[in-house]
Amino acid sequence: MKMQHTRRTFFGAAAGIAGLAALDVRPAAAVIEEEPGGIKLGVATYSLREFKDRAKVIEMIKALKTPFISIKDVHLSQTIPPAEIEAGAKEFTDAGLKIMSGGNITLNETTAEAMRKHFEYAKHAGMRMIVCAPLPGNVKVVESLAKEYDIKCAIHNHGPEDKNFPTPESVLAAVKNLDPRMGLCMDIGHSSRAGSDVVKVAAEAGSRLLDMHVKDLSDPKGKDSQCDVDDGKLPIVALFKQLRKMGYKGCVNLEYEINGKDPMPGMQRSFSYMRGVLAGLAG
Repeated sequence: MKMQHTRRTFFGAAAGIAGLAALDVRPAAAVIEEEPGGIKLGVATYSLREFKDRAKVIEMIKALKTPFISIKDVHLSQTIPPAEIEAGAKEFTDAGLKIMSGGNITLNETTAEAMRKHFEYAKHAGMRMIVCAPLPGNVKVVESLAKEYDIKCAIHNHGPEDKNFPTPESVLAAVKNLDPRMGLCMDIGHSSRAGSDVVKVAAEAGSRLLDMHVKDLSDPKGKDSQCDVDDGKLPIVALFKQLRKMGYKGCVNLEYEINGKDPMPGMQRSFSYMRGVLAGLAG
């Protein structure tokens, strides 16, 4: 109960800002480049996986007032020719969106030549980073391509069901002595379900924390308990405090995996709450 009170206190502190966002009454051009404290709130387009029309997806993202996106291949396929990948990416950038990463991308190949297609895709899409799921045995292959292409690789942890990288700690152990372009995309929902303290991990990860997927859970260990951010029990306020303290430069991407047919109300509410928290912290 104490935590819920704290979360709602921060939300109330910026009710004016957050309420406007939730009601979508901002002018269309009111894109928020950075939130207070330099935090970049972004969208993992997997949240909009039920919508295949790229133009529609772009309009939905623009309604969330953030330019930062992590593209799932349902919205920009890896299997189309390079020119089509470039053209598709241009549709996003022409709309004022910034492609910060792409993924999650499975990297299960064992040689650089077999894996190269994924990095070629990222290059043609203008992705600065790949959010990826490699194998413990091929991480050095991933590192070699990250250096060759100068593309960051943020390994995504997938919770207790993941035999390779269930926790953010398992990712950090794998990249500890590798090139700085190798790091972690911490999914706070999966991390919580695996028993990790996401605030502590963020602090310990430091510059290895390259990207984040944020969501909320009504049961911190419950796979099927995802809810709008603010309705659950994950330590959103404490996490944002830590990210501000450490000068985190990556994105905090909302990955909304519920209400697939009608995600926008919940996504807008989640953004509204997160913006309220950041405004409250700044105040």
